[in-house]
Amino acid sequence: MNIAKWISTAVASALLASTITTVTAHAEEQTSQIENESIYDVLVDRFFNKSVENDYNINAKDPKSFHGGDFEGINVKIDHIQNMGFTMVSLGSVFSSTTYDGSAVVDYNKIEKHFGTSKELRTLISNLHKSKIKSMVDFPINHVSKDNVWTLEENRKDWYTAAQDNRINWNTDKKEVQQALIDAAVNFVTKYKVDGIRLTQLGDADTAFINKMIAALKQQKHNLYVISNEESDANFDLDYNPQEIATYQSIFQNVNEDSSKVEEPFKAFANGDTDKPPALMIDDLNSARFTHAAAEANMFPPTRIKVALGTLMTMPGVPIVTYGTEIAQNGVQPSETHGSMDFRTKEDIIDYLDDLQSVRNKSQTLRTGKYKLLENKNGLMIYERYSDDEKWIVMVNNTDKTQKYALDSSVIGNNKELRGLFESDIVRPDDNGKYNLVVEREIVELYQVTDHKGLNVPYMIALGLVYLLFIGFIVVILRRGRKYKNAK
Repeated sequence: MNIAKWISTAVASALLASTITTVTAHAEEQTSQIENESIYDVLVDRFFNKSVENDYNINAKDPKSFHGGDFEGINVKIDHIQNMGFTMVSLGSVFSSTTYDGSAVVDYNKIEKHFGTSKELRTLISNLHKSKIKSMVDFPINHVSKDNVWTLEENRKDWYTAAQDNRINWNTDKKEVQQALIDAAVNFVTKYKVDGIRLTQLGDADTAFINKMIAALKQQKHNLYVISNEESDANFDLDYNPQEIATYQSIFQNVNEDSSKVEEPFKAFANGDTDKPPALMIDDLNSARFTHAAAEANMFPPTRIKVALGTLMTMPGVPIVTYGTEIAQNGVQPSETHGSMDFRTKEDIIDYLDDLQSVRNKSQTLRTGKYKLLENKNGLMIYERYSDDEKWIVMVNNTDKTQKYALDSSVIGNNKELRGLFESDIVRPDDNGKYNLVVEREIVELYQVTDHKGLNVPYMIALGLVYLLFIGFIVVILRRGRKYKNAK
């Protein structure tokens, strides 16, 4: 057993528990505002194989074949998702398809048999809801299978045109094609009660048609989220910037990197120039994994991942995290980047996400509050998240040295103190009224601004209990050692 790690984890948990008591004083019930969400992006086939009944024609050694993951597999691993604090799961496309990712749709009215049955999908969505996790499904508009059932009808020969890889694209300029796609999406939402739809493979579909589809979906379910993984002027609930992943990978793949562009994906939103929050991502299902970028820079990927996620999850927008990020999954191109999930790896990133999102999910301010940048230079970033109820100072030390930063009392206020959540630090003003923050290398620290209260009594009690338990543990070990020695 790693005793030092056990102590540090226990102390951090004690501080977190005592601090969250304060945070929840102003916590609000999450609304349907998408900023409240953090999304975990999975592919059903690559997550977990639970049911053998749908394991036909699978080949786990072939990266382009079905591997056997199914709805039942996600169902039995809901705790894994819940333990990381995610509020929404994106399942990818679940329609009948010739490809494991569901993109080569054969029939919009049927569920892919490799993934399970309609009943099993409903059960999964229901159990996610019981765990207070929303569900989202991809709806591919174009680049579907040439064997799609609509192509078999003689009167629909003008509905589509040939595309690459034995695929077709729908002629979405035709009203009957538009209506068929809209009806298919609306029927799916009606039947399965999902909380979101991600429209993918937009192709040449024009904005007017996409907006018509979004309106029809929201008419069916007014609080339904409709997003895309492509850049579009349509009325999606999220803004997608295709350059964002490259920007964040370049900033966080190594220490001391130029961080001047860190605000680019969300600056317009933070300034109030748009009401559409950005998707915040370090990779996605179509990009190279963030782990690859970190490894290319000869850095330790888990540490890099934690710094990147700690930053993105405290900035304005909606974090979207690709499955496998928690185990530092690698790869450059799909399907290499779509490896089957390994649940036997270390839980460092999982534990970090748990602590981080425990705070984010309980603080309306960290999710939807205002933002102000205080410092940004070569990896050292300090910014405020604030509202009428709370204020947080986030210090990102993405450098190779311990960093110090002095905050003026005009930023913090009078008779205040800062309580660090992860480094167990309490910062009070010095004689000059400065709040001196000190954060070690490759750490993201969240400081909650509170009224000066002196000793944190709940924390001191919790800390004392931790040390008493540790001392008791040592005594038991020593006594057992003596008994064993005497017996010999």
